[in-house]
Amino acid sequence: EDNKTQEEIKAEAPKEEENITELKNEEESKEEVKEEEKNKEPEQVKEDSIVEENKEDVVIPITTPKQNPEEEKILAEVAKKNNITLVDATCPVVLRLQKKIKEQYNEKGDTNKQIVIYGKSGHAEVLGLVGQTEGKAIVIESFNEVNNIDFKKDIYLYSQTTKSLDEFKKIVDYIKDHIDPNVSFYYFDTICRQVANRIPNIKSFAETHDLIFFVSGKKSSNGRILYEECKEVNPNTHFIDGVNEIDKSLFQKSIHSVGICGATSTPKWLMEEVQEFIERHIV
Repeated sequence: EDNKTQEEIKAEAPKEEENITELKNEEESKEEVKEEEKNKEPEQVKEDSIVEENKEDVVIPITTPKQNPEEEKILAEVAKKNNITLVDATCPVVLRLQKKIKEQYNEKGDTNKQIVIYGKSGHAEVLGLVGQTEGKAIVIESFNEVNNIDFKKDIYLYSQTTKSLDEFKKIVDYIKDHIDPNVSFYYFDTICRQVANRIPNIKSFAETHDLIFFVSGKKSSNGRILYEECKEVNPNTHFIDGVNEIDKSLFQKSIHSVGICGATSTPKWLMEEVQEFIERHIV
């Protein structure tokens, strides 16, 4: 009888490119993970966790979108003066998008054009994209803002790489239906497929479990999108950025399986930390 009521935690084994962690009970697999983490170089050190000792070994992430060449030049000069190595870790997809927008903005001959970016206003990536147009691009965060565009001028529509593909298509269709016939409309599907292609899989995963913990940083744009997709098919989905946000009261007797998934950028070690916490406190 006890076996029937005991809560069972399961998670589907992930494909290599997916951030879905399989929950394991074997001590051996836990030890392997710990040993691997010991030997692994840290991917990133948060600003608030930088310590005084071993300063030369600390990696400091700098969120400085490429808004203008002058800013980049100043940053390079400061780094050189202080013997600091700068590594541009900008996503290659984003770099190509920046280049494409900049070329379009600098193209001569069309003074009547509007460069429109479908993205989250204030997001680091979007700031960088707007910077390629000297701040003149129009940003729309959702379909509800599509009427901020002037339909009597040429429109060049781009998208933040982590936005919703379905909403982007909806915006495209609306513009096609409302644009003045005497002007041109060009749109570029610049949404990263690593995010878009994960949606069907992550929704299917969320449907198969009683309780879902979605692990991601609160500022992650694609994390928010993927979380909403999970929440749509499984209302018992909870957004957490670490084990400290796990609410133990969620583990009711009716919960027999728990799934853990996350954003494209969620590190594997964080997923495994959540897994170990649940196994240690709940199983």
